Amino acid sequence: MKNICIVVGARPNFVKVAPLIRAIVGASTSDCQPSAGDTAGSCNPPAAYSLVYAGKDNDPTLEGSLFADLQMPRPNTYLGVDSSSLNEITSQVMARFDAYLDSKPADVVIVVDDLASTMAAAIVAKKRGLTLAHLVAGTRSFDMKMPKEVNRLVIDALSDLLFTAGTKSSSVATREQAEGSNTYMVGNILMDTLRFCRPRLRKPAINIVGTAPDASQAPAEIEEKKYIVLTINRRALLADRDKLSQLLTAITEAAGDIPVIAPLRGEARKVVEGLATVPGTQPSTLNSQHSTLNSQHSTLNSQPSTLNSQPSTHNSQPLTLISPLPYLEFGWLTAHALGIITDSGNVAEEATFNGVPCITLNSYTEHQETVTIGTNVLVGEDPQRLAEVVSLMVKGEWKAGALPDRWDGRTSERIVKILFEL
Repeated sequence: MKNICIVVGARPNFVKVAPLIRAIVGASTSDCQPSAGDTAGSCNPPAAYSLVYAGKDNDPTLEGSLFADLQMPRPNTYLGVDSSSLNEITSQVMARFDAYLDSKPADVVIVVDDLASTMAAAIVAKKRGLTLAHLVAGTRSFDMKMPKEVNRLVIDALSDLLFTAGTKSSSVATREQAEGSNTYMVGNILMDTLRFCRPRLRKPAINIVGTAPDASQAPAEIEEKKYIVLTINRRALLADRDKLSQLLTAITEAAGDIPVIAPLRGEARKVVEGLATVPGTQPSTLNSQHSTLNSQHSTLNSQPSTLNSQPSTHNSQPLTLISPLPYLEFGWLTAHALGIITDSGNVAEEATFNGVPCITLNSYTEHQETVTIGTNVLVGEDPQRLAEVVSLMVKGEWKAGALPDRWDGRTSERIVKILFEL
């Protein structure tokens, strides 16, 4: 029996490995063959898996509903690494994952994406002579100043199996792959999760607080295609407060009377709340349906945030800050939005899948198919360009998008077939 160890380093990785785990379990059950001489119906499955998380079991980004929403088990093991230093993360994950493999041997190690913890686990696996598989291989920014670009190069160079999501990443992986490595364009595994979860999406209980001219107006429930979703997480953007303030002002002014809803986590929320130049930023009101959120998450202030002591001279809706949403509620929010503004490649991919206009606050994306085929537009960090594109979004003047090749929800099946044939 083949032992497969799946290593994840952050919350978004769970979204990608959930369908892979279901596929491994499903294939192991269907392919299970009776043991020799056994008449009781027991069998030797072709593979078993273990799920290892680099972080702690009380990580506040892993809300209690996440695993139930994804219908996946919690990790078997938590390495307990908690640091903001990329080099510390790398060294600690290497030491702890190596110790883990001493007690829980594996034949195949699967790592996901491009984190420091991903690279650390890849190095350990390769030094032990294990088969190393990289899920979402071949992505490149071609900017060596980015720590993640270094991670990508190292992981791909070490990997025996390179599972890519699209034609461009396949081209990169094939061109750079080491001797003995194999590249497989299996498709975008995020689509497996989106298709699986789509029937179960839940509308979040978000009420938009009235604008300044209508302050007496009662909070209104969100309506489909009548709001914009904003997500921000990129460290470089959060570190440049002046630039971020200009971008947020451009968004709210160009959006006009269209509400901009921002479900921000941790540092991103602190930074945005600390800005004093964003017109009328305030939290929304949420009802008791949000009691399912993990108590360790940030909670909404009982009083509206007053990030701008001076009233805006523009007739625009305030930026509405809300607490992070459970996975299925965030999925509903983005799927039914008028548009999305983000710095996340995963969110941009979801927008293309749902046919929702998307603006990426960056000059490049590792997921080029969201731009060339999908609904994504890059604006860099140019406030004027951002305002122009938001205006087009509000007017409904957006390009038509389509689904890229192999966004069919069968990526995990292809991966498991390859693994079982090793």
